[in-house]
Amino acid sequence: MIPFLKMHGLGNDFAVFDARRQPLALDAAAARLIGDRHRGIGCDQIIVIEPPPESDQAEADAFMRIRNADGDEVETCGNAARCVARLLFDETGKNTITLMTLAGPLVCTDTGRGLITVDMGAPELAWDRIPLARPVDTNLFALNVDGENYNCAAVSMGNPHCILFVDDAEAAPVATLGPRIETHPMFPKRTNVEFVTVRDGGHLRMRVWERGAGITKACGSGTCASVVAAHRRGLTGAKVEVTLDGGLLTITLQNGHVLMTGPTALAYRGEIALS
Repeated sequence: MIPFLKMHGLGNDFAVFDARRQPLALDAAAARLIGDRHRGIGCDQIIVIEPPPESDQAEADAFMRIRNADGDEVETCGNAARCVARLLFDETGKNTITLMTLAGPLVCTDTGRGLITVDMGAPELAWDRIPLARPVDTNLFALNVDGENYNCAAVSMGNPHCILFVDDAEAAPVATLGPRIETHPMFPKRTNVEFVTVRDGGHLRMRVWERGAGITKACGSGTCASVVAAHRRGLTGAKVEVTLDGGLLTITLQNGHVLMTGPTALAYRGEIALS
């Protein structure tokens, strides 16, 4: 039996495994089993905490490996970073730690009152770095989906995001349009899809279709990407509260980086048999 923690950040939920002392190699099939809400633990993402690579040991406290519920390995996850950071804060007594991911380092700081701030790094806005299939203005471009054009923005926060500004995020066709955009040929690595309403210069409402996970209660990197896209268009200031299905995140644009602040929660501890 393999121990795990079930954690979440605003309802974006994770099965977290600690493989720092005992290696744990999870392939796509094992990840799909874990993520299955009927036959496994059930979660949006599977997180494995590993020792940092030898080249990063002086800089990083741990490496965070991430698989979506569909088994695919992905680059980064902001809500999961806060959860792993909370575990390491409690374990080490530190108030700042660095997590390595496939997208690079995430510096996490305990900001008190149950909140953690993650420096998600600098957004990538070049079409070929997001990546997109062809050159466009990533601030605003028309995406043809089954004969209908949608005005979109694209941002990478270490993983790809397509942002649609809509009049009413509550009524947005997240469940139907989200998967069609996720797998659109414009996005060679698929994409996360955010449906965003600007309430005022300091507040967004966002709903999300996550690549490989479907509709989730929250997406940290998607929240960051949405604020970057809104700020590029002059729709918000540099500090924005974003209301998600699962709660509130605060995003601050500072010195070219995107800072995300929000809570974490431990739901329960358990064990699972994977063989």
